[in-house]
Formats: sequence, C-alpha cells, structure tokens
Amino acid sequence: MIAHLEGTLLERHPARIILDVHGVGYELQVPVGTFTALPAAGGRAALHVYTQVRDDAILLFGFATPAEKQLFEKLISVNGVGPKMALAILSGLPLEALAAAIRQADHARLTAIPGVGKKTAERLVVELRDKIPTGLVSDTAAAAPLAGPAEEVLSALVNLGYAPPAAEKAVQRALQQHAAASFDELFMLCMKSL
Repeated sequence: MIAHLEGTLLERHPARIILDVHGVGYELQVPVGTFTALPAAGGRAALHVYTQVRDDAILLFGFATPAEKQLFEKLISVNGVGPKMALAILSGLPLEALAAAIRQADHARLTAIPGVGKKTAERLVVELRDKIPTGLVSDTAAAAPLAGPAEEVLSALVNLGYAPPAAEKAVQRALQQHAAASFDELFMLCMKSL
C-alpha cells in the first residue's frame, strides 16, 4: 500500500493532481482543503495517501495532513459513504467545522454539503459521533466569522465560482500575511493563492 508520496507537482486540478515521484506520475484525488494547500505546478509537495484497491482500478487519495486522512478513513467506514462521497464531504466544510457538526449532531450543517441528504447526515452522526479521535480536531467550529474587507473578498470569490471552503482558506491565509489589508490587497493575495 502507498501511504505517503513526496515529489514535484506536475498538474493541479481542483479534484485531482499528478505528482511526479522520481519519474513516475501518480494521479491522486484530493479534497478542496488539500488542493488549496498545494503549491503551484512545478512546486514540491508531500501528501499522506489512502490507497483503494478495486477489481478494475487502484485509486490514490491525497491529503495535506494526517488529520484529514484520518477523518476520510472514518467517513468511508460509514455505511453508504464511499471514497468519492467522503471527498465531497471533506470539501464541503473545513475540517474543524465538519468534526464539530458530526459531534454536535448538526444535521442542518451536514445536509448543506452537496450530495449529503438527511439519511446520510443521520448515519454520519450515529456512526461517527464518538469515533472522531480526541485531538484530531477541536470541538469548536472554525475561526470567528470574517468581517469588513475580508468578508467582502470572501463573497467576491464565491461569486466568481470558488468553493466556499477554498475561498475562506485563501482569505485566512491572506489575512495572516497582511492583517490590515484593504479589499484590493486581500483580493489580489487570494487570487495569487487560488
């Protein structure tokens, strides 16, 4: 089984990447959180990998952090949730917010994720509520809501078609670089990272 890969990022697409490891190109499917954490094509990347072996294919799923991979493995253990659905769930909410929604039985937040219906949300809560390891993620949802120019930039990015979790991570990263930035400065920083 392949558990970790490190190499040069050849191609970077929202749902999949190709990582060159000593001349071998590995295609990995990735959630939005991992995609936004990756460098531009040509950069070096290291990913934690989940390998799925099927009769017709060997599929690789890449994750930026061990916690993201661990939550993915918990998600696919739920009846009716396969790897593609698990990626969609991980892409639908930031990691901390997803763990908090499951622990707090927040069905409304879970059903807001595209592809997750009422029954799937109920199964996620029933089967995972007590199985998310302590220390994997905090019990509180993500950081405080954005305000001012940051909130406006987030809205602009979402209106341009970026997924809300990816847009929010880009804004958070931009704020870490330049906390007192204007709308224009934040927007340009975000566009460079997306």
